[in-house]
Amino acid sequence: PPGLLEKTEFLLREWVNMYHSPSAGKDSTKAFTIFVQQMNLHGLLKTDDLITRFFRMSTQMCVDLCYRALAEQNNNPTLVRAKCFHTLDAFVRLIALLVKHSGDQQNTITKVNLLNKVLGIVAGVLLIDHDVRATDFQQVPYHRIFIMLFLELNAPDQILETINFQVLTAYCNMLSILKPAKVAPGFAYAWLEIVSHRVFIGRILSLTPQQKGWPMYAQLLTALFKFLSPFLRNAELAKPVHRLYRGTLRVLLVLLHDFPEFLCDYHYGFCDVIPPNCIQMRNLILSAFPRNMRLPDPFTPNLKVDMLPEISIAPRMVTNFAALIKPSFKKDLDSYLKNRAPVSFLSELRTNLQNTSSNAADAGMRYNISMINALVMYVGTQAIQFIRAKGHSPSMSSIAHSSHMDIFQNLAVDMDTEGRYLFLNCIANQLRYPNSHTHYYSCCLLYLFAEANTEAIQEQITRVLLERLIVNRPHPWGLLITFIELIKNPTFKFWSHEFVHCAPEIQKLFESVARSCMVASQPRQEGAADQPATTAE
Repeated sequence: PPGLLEKTEFLLREWVNMYHSPSAGKDSTKAFTIFVQQMNLHGLLKTDDLITRFFRMSTQMCVDLCYRALAEQNNNPTLVRAKCFHTLDAFVRLIALLVKHSGDQQNTITKVNLLNKVLGIVAGVLLIDHDVRATDFQQVPYHRIFIMLFLELNAPDQILETINFQVLTAYCNMLSILKPAKVAPGFAYAWLEIVSHRVFIGRILSLTPQQKGWPMYAQLLTALFKFLSPFLRNAELAKPVHRLYRGTLRVLLVLLHDFPEFLCDYHYGFCDVIPPNCIQMRNLILSAFPRNMRLPDPFTPNLKVDMLPEISIAPRMVTNFAALIKPSFKKDLDSYLKNRAPVSFLSELRTNLQNTSSNAADAGMRYNISMINALVMYVGTQAIQFIRAKGHSPSMSSIAHSSHMDIFQNLAVDMDTEGRYLFLNCIANQLRYPNSHTHYYSCCLLYLFAEANTEAIQEQITRVLLERLIVNRPHPWGLLITFIELIKNPTFKFWSHEFVHCAPEIQKLFESVARSCMVASQPRQEGAADQPATTAE
């Protein structure tokens, strides 16, 4: 309709003045009542279409104002921000009040619909802006709108508390649309700021009952890891990416400290998308252990791992890894596990774990990591059930000579260096806090080392363990007990292997790690990644 732009501009200016005036009342309620009457007078609340246009134009006006303020030369950044926030915060308060008071007090549907509409409009304006301005894009206005609106809608309030979960869902959908992929990389820092904001993390991981927010948060983190993955895999960390990577590590540290159970539950899916060379990032996730558990000191002389009460309890798994295995392949796999036949299954195994050539180009590697991960997990959990059914617990002797170990030994021997490295990494990803999986996979790695038919396999097993130990702490408990067992138990003749002595600096490294592994006191596990203490001296 004619004159809509002018009306919107006039109303927005009016509202900003009312919001900042002393007579606005508590939480701007007085001003809001008068303002809604004005909106009605101008006919802006008549139809859905008019409301949508009003919000879109208002968003664009607020954003343009910010660009103008940011473009002014010789201006103090604090003043520029204050100028931007003067309008943005007023606009956010208007959105929050309209959401809160739309429909009847009990009618949550109209409130949630309006919120979804507004978030969609702001996200839409952002994406167009990002396309048009390219490298001149500014994330400030959008970040401010999203974060301030979230804080407003999560304030203690009788009406708003009825839609807390829907607000969270709406935000997760919006963040999913704006995730730092090809769509809006210029928004990546602001995106991470919102995802890691203490109120957002607190609401999604702690205040939402029955852990309903956990899968949503895991999805957002997975999107972040996927975005970083190609840069990290090729170790191409230009300054902006490096900053995002450091920010991600900080978020993981907060989660390790405050929500370790969340990392325990979702470690599998995260390790699926984190590149193999991101050792510290993965260690942070794998070092998590439930807060109600006291970790036995891995440096205790003659620690009897199999006697620990927790060692027979399976960890909670939220990923359905069996469903990730192709049905036709799973049928053959189940048949082999049951009957050790057909023998051809083993010879075709390697091919089944490779990417098709088109996928290999996308994934940057020949092997399908998530397939290897699912296979290792599925075969291992089946093996634990099989051993238990016979009344045993996992040990070097009980895991031997079974169809499960046939598969693992075949992979260790038959794969090329790249494939074997990925396979051993998948096993090492299960060396976490004391539980039945840690116990089984620890025995499994040690068994593969003892039974290896070439020193190359033993060298690779050592590499997979060692590279996880020479980065900054924290280190997963299961990783430490496995490495200590390997270097201390004479059965493995570790120190007689050639690769330990192949070069003076390598020998020094081994001796240094061995010394720190033999010390009697364990370094504090939690929250230690920010201290630059390495295991190697």
